[in-house]
Amino acid sequence: MKNAPSDFNRRDFLKLGAALPAALNSLKLKTENIQKDPPKRIIFICNSLGFYAPHFFPKKREDMLTSDYLKGMNALEKMTVFENFFHPGMTTANHDSEKSFLTGMPNPEASNFVNGISLDQVIARHMGTKTRFPYLNFSIYDRGWGCSWNERGSAIPPMHDEEHIFNLLFGKEDLQAKMQELKTNQHILDCLQRDLQHLQSRGEEQPKLNSYRTVIRELEGQLENETFWLDTEKPKVKKSLSSDLKFAFSTKVHNLFELAKLAFRTDSTRVITFSMDWIYGAIKVPGTVGGWHTLSHHGGKPDAISKLSHVEVDILKHFNRFISEMDQIKEGNGTLLDNTTVVMGSNFGDSSNHTCDNLPTLVAGGGLRHQTHLVLDQPTPLCNLYLELLHHHNVDVDQFGTSDRDMRLL
Repeated sequence: MKNAPSDFNRRDFLKLGAALPAALNSLKLKTENIQKDPPKRIIFICNSLGFYAPHFFPKKREDMLTSDYLKGMNALEKMTVFENFFHPGMTTANHDSEKSFLTGMPNPEASNFVNGISLDQVIARHMGTKTRFPYLNFSIYDRGWGCSWNERGSAIPPMHDEEHIFNLLFGKEDLQAKMQELKTNQHILDCLQRDLQHLQSRGEEQPKLNSYRTVIRELEGQLENETFWLDTEKPKVKKSLSSDLKFAFSTKVHNLFELAKLAFRTDSTRVITFSMDWIYGAIKVPGTVGGWHTLSHHGGKPDAISKLSHVEVDILKHFNRFISEMDQIKEGNGTLLDNTTVVMGSNFGDSSNHTCDNLPTLVAGGGLRHQTHLVLDQPTPLCNLYLELLHHHNVDVDQFGTSDRDMRLL
């Protein structure tokens, strides 16, 4: 062997040659184990009309089997229901409180209200750079806003069309159209950067300059991510969306949960919001037909509560299926549910009276230390839980929204 050290003989070389494949295989296995280490994921679900509290919360402390709604849930050991959370500053918020569900910003009904960044977007900054979609936002219908708000306090429009979402995640990419879109967005970015330079040269005030910088930073990140994934083929999955037209509302809820599961399973994203925004007019679910909003404002009438319960049971049926199926998908040393934190809650504690205290809050999965049912000693800012979830996802911040501490509840 040319230029080999004099003490490196043929026998040594053969020993090395024999050992090298085993060493490389060992290194490969270690590398694969590192690569296959499951990532953390999170989904936030806002049921904007809440749940009828006497049926949702357990009647007996720490006994989930005494909850009319939750006693039949699968994976109860991987679930915690909280009582006594609230968002400060929501006394007169009415339905506008939904805007603050993931931000905790007080007084959303005020005429001069400016929202803050939502929890999902803070997490997406840290977790969203490794997937094709840094985050996904779903909603029941096309209202134009849902749970997610950017750092400028502007709504991030959610998607509601199941077919469109499926094609976005798994459909064949029109590369020519996508490249044209990227070219157009690059042109917009260039114009914004020129505008910023012009504003700086004439001494424009900092708030306006900062607004430009934020928009430019957002667009730069979007372009960089979309360009990176342009030549990467999308995952191939079997289309499993329901086409049942008899119960259109129920089908919509089922499909959006199904899309969330598929997006997580294929690692297309690691952050999702699902806004169950109430819709005008009657909806049909198994057992009843009626206006969801009207029924939620039941005024204590037994007939209205009975019909409302059918709607809420149907929603939770799809939620339970989502949780169950996630827990059946093996991933690493656990399941997809073990690696996914699922947060379901509402901006309303009692939609009939428009009150925003004792918000129904359920956390499942995520490999957390679940306690099934936890009643807090006193009214507690929901943002304390949000702060804990940020820390669980390795986001190092001292405060979020109206939080005053990380209570380490999970």
